Amino acid sequence: MNSAFDSAAIRTRMEVAIAIALEVGREAARSRRDSNPGSLTIENKGLQDFVTIADRKAEQAIRDGLISRFPCDTFMGEESGGPSSGTGTWVVDPIDGTTNYIRGFRHWGISIAFVAGDKIEVGVVYDAAEDVVFHAVRGGGAFKNGLAIHAAATTDPANALVILGHSRKTSFDDYLALSRRLHERGMDYRRMGAAAVDLVRVAEGAADLYYERHLNAWDMLAGALIATEAGATVAMPPIDKLLADGGPVMAHAPGLAAEFAFILESEGLTAAG
Repeated sequence: MNSAFDSAAIRTRMEVAIAIALEVGREAARSRRDSNPGSLTIENKGLQDFVTIADRKAEQAIRDGLISRFPCDTFMGEESGGPSSGTGTWVVDPIDGTTNYIRGFRHWGISIAFVAGDKIEVGVVYDAAEDVVFHAVRGGGAFKNGLAIHAAATTDPANALVILGHSRKTSFDDYLALSRRLHERGMDYRRMGAAAVDLVRVAEGAADLYYERHLNAWDMLAGALIATEAGATVAMPPIDKLLADGGPVMAHAPGLAAEFAFILESEGLTAAG
């Protein structure tokens, strides 16, 4: 399905999303620096699944900023929900890595994707650790603060650094088995707790793999586009399925495709590029 938006409309949306991500991200970071963990208003949505007043404020600010400029677009946020449409939908995680945010661990970010039809057209991720914005437009390359980035050229698994995510919706035994298999191949691995930022780590070549068996669409779509445009190999279910149900995502350095083929097979996925 082709996008209903021309290149100028997409570029305008990208520029607005970058400005909003930077403004809202810096405000959330300031709010966190000025607080202590005991003063944060925290709600528990489920086991190790939290939301703070900062999440809700950030999402409202992002929604207001985007919809005031593009009133015909729809909005789907982690905290407030919302429908997707066949024309154009903003898919937003206002603070990806809320637990990290609460504890003062700066591996968190803001994820803003714009989806039209069955394509991710724009991906923007604010990275709080470095106070930078990553962005991509479909077919236009990937950038970090405006400078082009590229996936790593790693081919030797003994030199690889991988990031694994884990959802409590999936088997922890399977996660441990995967960790052991990668360890036995000589790879070093991390679990960082913020999928959007983990995906841009692959995009910029700092990591060679990010894989998680289940994420929601707002966690992954922006980072997946940025990784794809940086030359990483990315695999995930179709957009409509992700918007409805979430699912797995994998992004890796292209030179390690043979090493990670077993993950694709286990998930029934096909690498998109």
